Amino acid sequence: MGKKDKKQVIGEEIGDDKIRLFLDVEPADATPPSLHKLIKAYRGLRVDDFERFVRFFVEVGYDLSAQDARGHDFIALIQDQRLAEPYIEIVRSARH
Repeated sequence: MGKKDKKQVIGEEIGDDKIRLFLDVEPADATPPSLHKLIKAYRGLRVDDFERFVRFFVEVGYDLSAQDARGHDFIALIQDQRLAEPYIEIVRSARH
């Protein structure tokens, strides 16, 4: 099977190290670091990579339920976005 047979994936598969970089981003405001990291990863990663990110995120002890000053968590902040659903599912299942 040549490379052509492989299902077309948009963008390159990225390594764990690149995904872990999203664990290093720190908020410039009062946003809880856990929430900030999730939002940045959501914006910067494809669904498959985000799923890997969430695994690392939980492993190092960050909080999937972190809330901003208005009591909004990650899901509340992104749920009205068109492509958010698979990301929300990942976070929901990781919480259990």
